[in-house]
Amino acid sequence: MFTKKFLQAIEPNGKQQSFKDEKVAGLILLVSPKGAKTFYSYRWINGGPERIKIGSFATTTIEEARRAAAKINGAIASDHNPAAAKRVLKAEPTFAEMLEEYLKKKRSRSGKPLASYTQKTYRVLTEGHLRAVSKLRLSQITPDALRRIKIESDATNNRARAVISAVYTWANDEGMTTAPNPAKAIKTRLIKSRERFLLPSELPRFFEALDKSEWRDFFLMALYTGARKSNVQAMAWADINLEERVWVIPKTKNGYSQTITLTPEAVEILKELRKQKIVSAKWVFPGTGKTGHIVEPKKAWANILKEAKIKGLRIHDLRRTLGSWQARQGTSTAIIGKSLGHRSQQATAIYARLDIDPVRESVESAVSQMIKAGRISHSIDS
Repeated sequence: MFTKKFLQAIEPNGKQQSFKDEKVAGLILLVSPKGAKTFYSYRWINGGPERIKIGSFATTTIEEARRAAAKINGAIASDHNPAAAKRVLKAEPTFAEMLEEYLKKKRSRSGKPLASYTQKTYRVLTEGHLRAVSKLRLSQITPDALRRIKIESDATNNRARAVISAVYTWANDEGMTTAPNPAKAIKTRLIKSRERFLLPSELPRFFEALDKSEWRDFFLMALYTGARKSNVQAMAWADINLEERVWVIPKTKNGYSQTITLTPEAVEILKELRKQKIVSAKWVFPGTGKTGHIVEPKKAWANILKEAKIKGLRIHDLRRTLGSWQARQGTSTAIIGKSLGHRSQQATAIYARLDIDPVRESVESAVSQMIKAGRISHSIDS
């Protein structure tokens, strides 16, 4: 009977070797002269031998091979047709193929397709971390196959698991597969909430380092608005109303528009940017790449943190910093949530009843206190 230890110990001898499993009829392992090991279903049908490839020993466990061989046996028993047995494996879509169907046809409760950000995230995870199983048929992906994928980041691991689960759940609901969802047997990892934000003692050094950076206005805009990095990167003049002091983001990563209040400090930055000789007609922060706007400020951010002697702070933490300073002023979580564009089923109904005035008051107060804590003058004219 096949065991992992036994099959691993088989050495190539310059000739093709064949080994038979005693547990499932017809399951064999062929070892090539150079040592490649492959599972096959080998049956005698209609007076002749038929060999159907199942998978490589390097990527297929013994139990996975046994289940595949049992399926082939069932197909052969039903109509004695080896072609039907081959279709059991070949006609079934791979995970990558089913993912594309999911991204193309999946709709939200309101009938909207998945947001482009979500689609991009799913594809990146599948082509990257899930590459080992992306080309496998749906029935070939087992919990063991997923456990063999090592992802260090707990958050990324949970997102990869969620992608697999979403695709299988949808495919089963749509009647496109009967394969069990392998992600159900994989536990999500516990993630400790990140609580990093700029501390009062760090603000003076941070503002001082910003004043030395060419990226000063970009990072201040991220801090003063609490907007996501990707939205600040793609900040467009057409979406800004300086008179009303609002910035309307047409579509965030959640798939919704968001209205952001602009503090007096943010307005002054925008007015100064408008006066510059080199100004883009479309983008607030123009770039030289394909998008037309700046794309990745990682290097500039690293230099600022080095200059300020601050560790463990991410660009996204500027967003959290604004929320934390709002909380210091006693702002309600509902108003903080709306100012940062947070959305949840529980909070949506509350947010819908809020107008922008209390949000504006809270954000302006938080920014004012941050600047005061930094003990610097933030006048654009200085």
